[in-house]
Amino acid sequence: MPEPLLIAKNDAKELTLLPGMANRHGLVAGATGTGKTVTLEVMAQAFSSIGVPVFAADVKGDLSGIAEPGASSPKFDARVQKLGLGTWTFAGCPVTFWDVFGEEGHPLRTTVSEIGPLLFARILNLNDTQTAVLTLVFKIADDQGLLLLDLKDLKAMLNAVGENAKSYQTEYGNISAASIGAIQRGLVSLEQQGGDKFLGEPALNIDDLLQTVDGKGVVNILAADKLMQSPQLYATFLLWLLSELYEHLPEVGDMDKPKLVFFFDEAHLLFNDLPAQLSQKIEQVVRLIRSKGVGIYFVTQNPADIPPVVLSQLGNRVQHALRAFTPQEQKAVKVAAQTFRVNPALNTEEAISQLGVGEALVSFLDEQGTPTIVERAWVIPPHARIGPVTPTERKALMQTSVVAGVYDKVVDRESAYERLNQRANTSSAANNAAPAGTPSPMPQGIPVPQDVPQQESGGWLSSVTEVLTQRGPTGPRGGRGADSIIETAAKSAARAMASQAGRQIVRGVLGSIMGSMMGGSTKSRGRNSY
Repeated sequence: MPEPLLIAKNDAKELTLLPGMANRHGLVAGATGTGKTVTLEVMAQAFSSIGVPVFAADVKGDLSGIAEPGASSPKFDARVQKLGLGTWTFAGCPVTFWDVFGEEGHPLRTTVSEIGPLLFARILNLNDTQTAVLTLVFKIADDQGLLLLDLKDLKAMLNAVGENAKSYQTEYGNISAASIGAIQRGLVSLEQQGGDKFLGEPALNIDDLLQTVDGKGVVNILAADKLMQSPQLYATFLLWLLSELYEHLPEVGDMDKPKLVFFFDEAHLLFNDLPAQLSQKIEQVVRLIRSKGVGIYFVTQNPADIPPVVLSQLGNRVQHALRAFTPQEQKAVKVAAQTFRVNPALNTEEAISQLGVGEALVSFLDEQGTPTIVERAWVIPPHARIGPVTPTERKALMQTSVVAGVYDKVVDRESAYERLNQRANTSSAANNAAPAGTPSPMPQGIPVPQDVPQQESGGWLSSVTEVLTQRGPTGPRGGRGADSIIETAAKSAARAMASQAGRQIVRGVLGSIMGSMMGGSTKSRGRNSY
């Protein structure tokens, strides 16, 4: 069993986090400039040292320094001496850099189908009516076997449905032109923000977030400084990632250490303007993902940013200083103090506003899963560098990472965009060749049911088989690049499963935890069909 992880220390005791209780989730809170990022780095490096992979969003760029050894300085040495830590060694962690935009890390992509209509609606800030129309567009694509992989696929599908809305009215109900237009405008805005870059293939393979190197867990760092310019996109993307982890990982119960620890920085963005139904499902994720061996640590300025139901699930807590200059801030300090188990020797409410930079109120779970009494202590300094890596260092680390070469090249397979264009061209050619007065067999752009494969082989399913047989390059550290095409480029197509109702492209809309929120039937692996 791994040794307890030293996180903080005071004159009386060392405050350690038990690896076996790390999947019970946690909270790192405090005002700007109080030391939250360094605490995150200390915790991430501690998990990595015992072979636990970590995923963390780097919203300021400072966390990237965890890849390089730290360095001595008078201030640093004084802290080590003050805490009685003895001889201090410096070391970095194995790191994989990710970037939705593919600039500061390996491209991190998913497909339109994997995001699904509900999360897309949140990204685009759609109302209930527009969300219902977008759901119908996904359903029509499912029914006609049209893969929605990238943004141009979704735009083409919207155009086809909008142009032929009357043809779908009997089977699917009214599809208003106003709602189609609102969705299209939202997609244009998303594309201008660069959001289209994370939609496509090869899509992320969750297993690539669970790797180790020389016995140390890989720290996956998402470069989020640019992504944070679109806060709703940032929060929704990480919510999707959590749901994919929930879907992908098997039940394991209690373990000696987690399979993965997920740090959600700027966590308040996840809960801002969140629909009630989606909020309930997030609460479900937090409760249930523990059994998959995943620990979630929310990093935010104030515990009040987290809904009470979620906050009650966060057993491991590090509270940095909060300011209390206004009545509202004073109330927030009082609420934060009440979330800790009382220490008779410490006035928690008074201490929160007096903490220095790097100092915190700490309470971790004991062997029985009970929060320990709160202690005032100093977070230990990290073994890795405090501050960002240089662009040259980042580039070198990317070239030698375990996924180097796996995601760098975009794969553009035949999907909805290509098939709808092909149908439109075929229909146009048929109309030009037909004698005058001959009725058109099908309005232009409508998905043709006869094109959907009815057998286990042939059609687009055969093309998936061809993709599955191709082998990708092996990464420089022996990563799983050799089978990257199998597990990424074919990800969406592999979800086309046979059912009594015909073929449906099964996608994860928060996976099985979404249940039948939109009234859809549940298909393979419990996933909502639309």
